[in-house]
Amino acid sequence: MKSLLNILWLGLKEIRSLMSDIVMVLFVVYAFTLAIYIQATGTSSEVSNASIAFVDEDGSALSKELFNAFYPPRFKFPILLGPEEAQAEMDRGRLMFVVVIPPRFERDLRAGRNPAIQVNIDATAMQQAGIGAGYIKNIVNDRISTFLRRTDISQQKPIELVVRKLFNPNAVSSWFKSVVAIINQISLLTVVLTGAAVIREREHGTLEHLLVMPLTAFEIAMAKVWANSLVILVATGASLFLIVRMALQVPFAGSVVLWFVGVLLYLFFATALGIFLGTISRSMAQFALLIILVIVVLMLLSGGSTPVESQPKWLQYLTFFLPARHFVSFSQVIIYRGGGLSAVWKQFLMVGAIGLVFFVYSLGLFRKSIAVSK
Repeated sequence: MKSLLNILWLGLKEIRSLMSDIVMVLFVVYAFTLAIYIQATGTSSEVSNASIAFVDEDGSALSKELFNAFYPPRFKFPILLGPEEAQAEMDRGRLMFVVVIPPRFERDLRAGRNPAIQVNIDATAMQQAGIGAGYIKNIVNDRISTFLRRTDISQQKPIELVVRKLFNPNAVSSWFKSVVAIINQISLLTVVLTGAAVIREREHGTLEHLLVMPLTAFEIAMAKVWANSLVILVATGASLFLIVRMALQVPFAGSVVLWFVGVLLYLFFATALGIFLGTISRSMAQFALLIILVIVVLMLLSGGSTPVESQPKWLQYLTFFLPARHFVSFSQVIIYRGGGLSAVWKQFLMVGAIGLVFFVYSLGLFRKSIAVSK
C-alpha cells in the first residue's frame, strides 16, 4: 500500500512538473490538434489540378476532342503550346504533363496503323506523376473509342467488373491519414515526455533528492509511466473526438473502448522506451538525436506510411517484434473494419508481451543508473 501511495504522489509530481513547462504543454496541444489536422488535409496522394499542355501537330477533329477531354478537378484546363514552348515550360516546372499528338494522327488511326501519342511527365512529383499518367491513358482511350464509334454508348462487354470499396468507399485520404497521424504522435510524444522527464530530473538535481528518500527504482519508473501515459491518453481522447471525428468527419467503425485498451498496452511499451532513451542519454541534445533515429524507424516500419507487405521479407520478420507494427495493425482492424477482441487479441498479446519485456530491461538499466548516482 505504501508503494502505491509513493507511485501516486510521484506521478502527481510528474504531472505538475509537466504542466509548469509551458513549451512542452503547447507542443503536446499542437501535436494532437493542428498537426494532425494539417497532416490529414494538407497533403494528398490523389491527382488534383495537375497542369497539362498539348502539342497538337495534327490539328484534326480528334486531336481537338482529346484537348477538350481534360478539365478540373483532376487537371487544370489544358493549354496549347508549340514543341519548344512546352519543353521550356517543363524545364521551369510549370507543367506536369505534356501530351504530344503527332501529324496525321487521325488519318493513321482510321487506317489501322496504331499511331502513338507521346506523354511527357515531370516525374519530380513521383506519386502524382504515376497516378496522373494512368488518368491520361484512360481518358485518351475512352475519348478515342467514343470518337471512332461516333456515340457515347459503349458496346456490350463480355463481362462486367463491379468494384466495391470497403471501409472507405469514396477513397477519402483524410480518413486514413488522420488516424495514422494520431498513432505517430502517440509514439513520438510518449517517448519524448517520458525521456525528457528522466533527463530533467538529472539536470535539475531533483533525482538526487529522490535518492535520499525511501523510494525504489520501480516506484520512480512506474510514476513516470502512469503520469505521462495519462497525459497522452487524455490528449489522444480529445484529439480523436474533436479533430478526427468532429472536424474531419472520420467514422469510427469499431469499439472506442477496445481501441483505448490497445492504446494503454502500447503506452506501456512507449514509456519504457522513453525511460530507456532517457537513461542512456547524458543530455537533452543527445536524447533528441536518439529520438530522430528511433522514432523515424518506428514510424517507417510500422505499416502506417507503407504497407508491411511491401517491405522485404527479411525486414517483415524483424518488424514482427516491433510493437508499433501491431499497434497500427489492430488500430486499422478496430477503427476501419469494426473488428472486435477476437480479431485483435493476438496483436494485443504481442504488444503487451514485448512492452513487459522491454520495461523489465529498461527498469534494470534505470536501477543501475540510480545505483551509480548513489
